[in-house]
Amino acid sequence: MKKLLIVEDDLDLQEGLAFSMKNEGYQVLTAKSKAEGLQIMEHERCDCVLLDCNLPDGSGFDFCTQARKRHETPILMLTARDTELDEVKALDLGMDDFMTKPFSLAVLKARLRKLTDQGCKESHMVTSGGITVDKNGCKVFKADAEIPCSKLEYQLLLYFLENRNQVLSKEQILSSVWDSQGKYVDENTVSVNIKRLRDKIEDDPKSPQRIKTVYGMGYIWRED
Repeated sequence: MKKLLIVEDDLDLQEGLAFSMKNEGYQVLTAKSKAEGLQIMEHERCDCVLLDCNLPDGSGFDFCTQARKRHETPILMLTARDTELDEVKALDLGMDDFMTKPFSLAVLKARLRKLTDQGCKESHMVTSGGITVDKNGCKVFKADAEIPCSKLEYQLLLYFLENRNQVLSKEQILSSVWDSQGKYVDENTVSVNIKRLRDKIEDDPKSPQRIKTVYGMGYIWRED
């Protein structure tokens, strides 16, 4: 099921859009402010964002500027101002589409379908639980701060994020992260590197909330 984030402070419109999009088969998340919407994007993988231009704590333009630093999620902006300048600004900032109010619900649905299908192609940014991996730059970020990681730590973290909420055995991790490099290592290597990774990404490494041990089975990346 594709996940749609609606960032709209008009609660009547937000509720109406959410109802319509749920009937289209979307899983819908809602936010009524820029800050709330950006916070959701840090913890949820969204397939598309439906964004109002005017928000109580900033503009949709501000939202897009901040979101584009970390995410490539397609964004469609809704605005009551029908000006060419606004549309050009929106597209220059990285918006994927732009519609003025009042709008046709049928056209909006069609454009969202196009954007979510387009967004299904692999992105080079992987985000979960406040951690972002930039696959192009081989960089790791926690919130807005870059976390220095070794090559193995980076590959291990990426493997967890790409298999989030799945229990991974030590054998699977060894096969995917180490054996892919043609190296044979023992199982203790997995434990040692997971500890190092926890020390870098967990708020409390002694009580990890992301990389959790599943005793007798392996490890799991908990998204929520």
